[in-house]
Amino acid sequence: MVQNVKKVGENRYRETFGRCFEEFTVGDVYEHRPGRTITKTDNTWFTLLTMNTHPMHFDDEYAKASEFGKCIVCSPFTVALMVGMSVTDVSQKAIANLGWEDIKMTYPLFEDDTLYAESKVIDKRESKSRPGAGIVTVETLGFNQDGKQVCSFVRKMLIAKQGHSVEEKVNY
Repeated sequence: MVQNVKKVGENRYRETFGRCFEEFTVGDVYEHRPGRTITKTDNTWFTLLTMNTHPMHFDDEYAKASEFGKCIVCSPFTVALMVGMSVTDVSQKAIANLGWEDIKMTYPLFEDDTLYAESKVIDKRESKSRPGAGIVTVETLGFNQDGKQVCSFVRKMLIAKQGHSVEEKVNY
């Protein structure tokens, strides 16, 4: 997480977060912290809010009869948490999220597991249509508390260049 402090007045400072396009380097890895322990309530609420009716996410008796023996975390919840965990490191200064590719759920995540994530910069290029921005591509991996990889995806974002972010245009 990039934490900078800017002076906004006499004896007054404001934290700023995120990276502009120029601050990304292909090959760098950002470990997103803190992790997030997923509770039964988290999993049930997300599942029901998204109208996912699969009982593997909220019916203990049903899940006991499955190969896992207990409820598993709803996979879109895992992806959403990983994206959220990565914001301050990779997309705080994004103009737009351009999409995800190659989402893989590689191992089940269970209620009471703690999710950790990291992102590796795999590509970076100037935008052809926006001179004040560039496109950054990261591969994000999610791990449980035992270091077992549970999810991966590739994400592309349009990132503001220095002097072009919204934060620099408003008193934010």
